[in-house]
Amino acid sequence: MMVLAGDIGGTKAHLALFARTPTGLDLILDRLLPSANFPTLEALITTFVGARDVPEAICLGVPGPVVDGAARITNLPWSLNANVLRDHLGVQKVWLLNDLEATAWGIGVLQPNELQTLNGGARGTGNAALIAAGTGLGESILFWNGQRHVPSPSEGGHCDFSPRDPLEIDLLNYLIEIYGHVSWERILSGPGLSNIYKFLRDSGRQKEDPRVADRMRSQDPNAVIAELGLQSKDKLSSDALDLFVSLYGSEAGNLALKSMAVAGVYVGGGIAPKIATKFLDGTFMRSFVDKGRLGSLLERIPVHVILNPSTGLYGAARYTLLAAGDQSLPVITRHPDADLAENQASTLE
Repeated sequence: MMVLAGDIGGTKAHLALFARTPTGLDLILDRLLPSANFPTLEALITTFVGARDVPEAICLGVPGPVVDGAARITNLPWSLNANVLRDHLGVQKVWLLNDLEATAWGIGVLQPNELQTLNGGARGTGNAALIAAGTGLGESILFWNGQRHVPSPSEGGHCDFSPRDPLEIDLLNYLIEIYGHVSWERILSGPGLSNIYKFLRDSGRQKEDPRVADRMRSQDPNAVIAELGLQSKDKLSSDALDLFVSLYGSEAGNLALKSMAVAGVYVGGGIAPKIATKFLDGTFMRSFVDKGRLGSLLERIPVHVILNPSTGLYGAARYTLLAAGDQSLPVITRHPDADLAENQASTLE
């Protein structure tokens, strides 16, 4: 049995072919492809598969809500339908999952060195949660059913941003003038970091260095802000990154409370691994536990950053086995493709 799994993002798509083995799945081939360069998902998959045999099953994690096997991709002009994909590609089975649901299914196959621990805590028996900032903001609850964690999709990243102090109230008012409705995704995403930078600049809280402005005209602004902020080479970038990570911790704490995630909170997405050192300076965890009377509960919750960017891909592959009735935790044998490292996207998202 050959399986095609995919983690489809607004910026890039990670596709892979797996062969079924007695103990799990064997990674045969994977590629990163620029999503926006393809008019449809069918065209993307056809290009990836090429002259190879059509896989028997496809499972894709996609950004946006999936309802009755159909989805409209967030940040891409694609409309998807599992039945249409199945018929168009001649595949026996096709599943579409919310991208955070796919990532959540992949957490179980990660090795200890693929996680960065922010808070050791005391792992309890119960729910876990996943939050992931990248091109957008994704959230998922992993419900404990007594035997294993079962991820649930969510669109929590589009819930209303909730400021905590006068500075954040001013940020909200600034973004209301631009967007009208201000969700957490307007702040906790690649574009969100730029929004915070512009707010601090336009409100007069920090002056912009003309040299930084010049760099951002020719380079990815989010990557420039993150680089300079991490290196403390630009005060405005440093302040923007501080506020970004503080708000990230705050919303992660909100999600932990809403889901009673006593088994742990996982921070995924493309941004966290790129600014991993910033997550270790305490800014994130201070906001995470700053929940008044329930701060002591949050102090006990383990918090980990997911370092492996292929987690969503592994989760989509794992789901094909679960859907076929195999409830065991599969062994995923990995053979990283030589071309993949050369094609890694360089943006913060």
